[in-house]
Amino acid sequence: MIEIRSLSELAEFSETLQLQQKVWRYPDRDLFPERFFVVVSKTGGYVLGAYRGDELVGFSVAMPGVKPDGRPYWHSHMLAVLPQYRNSGVGRRLKLQQREEGLRRGLELIEWTFNPLEVKNAFFNIERLGAIVRRYVENQYGPSSSPLDGGLPTDRCIAEWWITSPRVVSVLEGRRTTHHPEEHVAVPVDIGRLRQEEPERAREIQRSNAARFQEYFLRGLAVTGFERTPSEGVYLLEPWE
Repeated sequence: MIEIRSLSELAEFSETLQLQQKVWRYPDRDLFPERFFVVVSKTGGYVLGAYRGDELVGFSVAMPGVKPDGRPYWHSHMLAVLPQYRNSGVGRRLKLQQREEGLRRGLELIEWTFNPLEVKNAFFNIERLGAIVRRYVENQYGPSSSPLDGGLPTDRCIAEWWITSPRVVSVLEGRRTTHHPEEHVAVPVDIGRLRQEEPERAREIQRSNAARFQEYFLRGLAVTGFERTPSEGVYLLEPWE
């Protein structure tokens, strides 16, 4: 049994350090310290933990933000689940609880970044949660010490989760959405191997996809769907207002 609960104590936050190391394999200098979580929890953010008994097996942290027009939102900066608990629904439960609290506080939008080369994350964000994507940022975080980035620039897509929208409600209720894509962007499913064994090819795929995403977003298209084939993960883009 996995219990999801909000975190507010320093001792609870200290447990996230070890989990960060296990999930992202960061060196100590790149870990987010306990005081980061303390500040977030006391300034309008929301920290959640997933526990199996006394063991922390996952967590999420969302910090408050304000758009240029004054609209409040949450930036969901981290969501981590221990490898042995992936594909068990823990990540989705953390996001759903985050959404419930966001609704309670009157929010409409939760955003986060994700690596567009990570096919599994893209499918989860777009097809399982109903997020859309309209922005692509090259090398968002600068050089990464995590081996998961494979030495590539930290390019990121911005996921927009409009938590009160009919699209999100429909996706969360399990109803399929109809897509009318005008463009698509594909990522090989073996991109992880390419990053390790053929880094120049992986970098060229990243560079080419970045140019395509940015061109399509300038045309007013948004990622609204994601399909998986045996060889590729495919972002589907269509007009979005």
